[in-house]
Amino acid sequence: MVRSSALPVAILLSTLPLVHRAMAGPVPLPANPLPISTAPAQPVPRIDWGEWSGYISFDARLFPKSPEFPDQQDQDFSLALKPEYYTDWANGDQQFVFAPFFRYDTADNQRTHADIRELYWQIEHDRWVGKIGVDVVFWGVTESQHLVDIINQTDLVENIDGEEKLGQPMLNLNYLSDWGNWQFYVLPYFRERTFPGKHGRLRTEPAVDTRDPQYESNSEEQHIDLALRWSHNIGDWDLGLAHFSGTSREPYLFPDATSGTLKLLPVYVQIDQTSLDAQATKGAWLWKLEAIYNRNTLDDYYAYVGGFERTSFGAANTAADLGLLLEYHYDERGDEATNGLQSDIYVGARLTANDLPGTMVLAGVIYDTDTQTIFGNIEASRRLGENWVLSLELRFTTNTDEKDNLYFFRSDDYLGIEFTRYF
Repeated sequence: MVRSSALPVAILLSTLPLVHRAMAGPVPLPANPLPISTAPAQPVPRIDWGEWSGYISFDARLFPKSPEFPDQQDQDFSLALKPEYYTDWANGDQQFVFAPFFRYDTADNQRTHADIRELYWQIEHDRWVGKIGVDVVFWGVTESQHLVDIINQTDLVENIDGEEKLGQPMLNLNYLSDWGNWQFYVLPYFRERTFPGKHGRLRTEPAVDTRDPQYESNSEEQHIDLALRWSHNIGDWDLGLAHFSGTSREPYLFPDATSGTLKLLPVYVQIDQTSLDAQATKGAWLWKLEAIYNRNTLDDYYAYVGGFERTSFGAANTAADLGLLLEYHYDERGDEATNGLQSDIYVGARLTANDLPGTMVLAGVIYDTDTQTIFGNIEASRRLGENWVLSLELRFTTNTDEKDNLYFFRSDDYLGIEFTRYF
C-alpha cells in the first residue's frame, strides 16, 4: 500500500508575562550587581499533536457477462475511506497508531462494512518491542499465495485475492537478538472471515451465511490463540519459522438446510500449524518457498508453494525493470483443499517503469493441472499528479471445470477501475 507523507500538526504555546511597575524616579543599582547571563535562550516548549494521513478511493467493478444467480448486478460502485493517525513521544520509543476503515458499496450490503485495521500502543526499549491493541501483521515471501500468513483474518469482500486483512486484537512482544528476531503473539479475540452477500458477485451458491458461524472450541470467538515466529538473515537467505495454535483463519464450508433454505455454514476448527518461509537472493534471482504442516480434527496435511522471480534491470535498454515469476502450488488434500490450489502453476510478469508517475503492471495466470481451469489477473497503477493514483484490475477465468472451486465465478470476470486520493 502506498502511504503518502502527512503534514505535521502542532500548536506552539508561548506566554511571556509583562510586569510593569510605575516608578517615581530612577531605580538605584545594588551595591553588588548580579552578573548579566549570557546563556542562550531556552527553546519554547512544543506540543506535538501527531499527524494524519490516509486515503479515500472511488472504484467501479464492471462485469461483462450476465450474472449466474438471481439478484446480482452487472456493475457495482463503492467508496472507501481509510484515515490514519500517528504520534510518538519519548524520543520515538513510544508510538500510537489509529487506522479505521470504511467501505460503502451500491450492490452488495455485505461489502458495505467498517473495520479497525490498526489501533495500538507500541513501546521500544533496548532490544525489546512491545505492542498492545489491533494491528495487521504480514508473513510470507511468495507472490500468488501466502500459506504462512495466519495472524490476521482475510477480508474477502474487499478482494478475491485475499490480500486485504481485518485488524486483529493482539499482545505482541518482539526480541531483537544477534541470532534472529523472536516474535510472540497472544491473540485474545477471533475475527470471522467476510464473504459476499447474495446480491454480490464472486460468491458461492448457496451463499455463505455469516450470521451463524460454528466453532470447535466452546470459547468460540473468545478462544485465546498463540503464535511464535523466528526470523533471521543468513547470508543470501531470509528465513522464517513459525508455529500457530488456535482457531483456523480458513473455515470449512458445510451445507445446511435446517432453516428451510440451503446455505453454507462456516466452521472454524482448532489447529496447530507449523510453517517455514524462505527467500534466497542470488543476483537477479529470488528463490522463494512457503510450506506448512497443519494438524486438526478434520485433516492432517501439508502444503507448499515455491518458485522464483527473475528480474532484468534496465530491460530493453530502458529505465524499466522486468520480472518473470514462476510458482508451483501443492496441497496434500487434493480436491478437498479449501483454497482450491492443490496442484497449480502460476506464471506471471511484473513491470516497474521507474518513471516519475510510478507506473507498475503485474500480470499472471494460475493453471490447474488437474482440471485445466485458468484464472487470470492483470493489475496496473500509475500516479496522477502528487496525490492521485489510478489503478486498473482485470480478473477472468477460462475453461472452468465443475470440480474446481472457481466454477462459482465462471460468469464473474470483471474490470475494476479505482481512483485513490492520498492525503
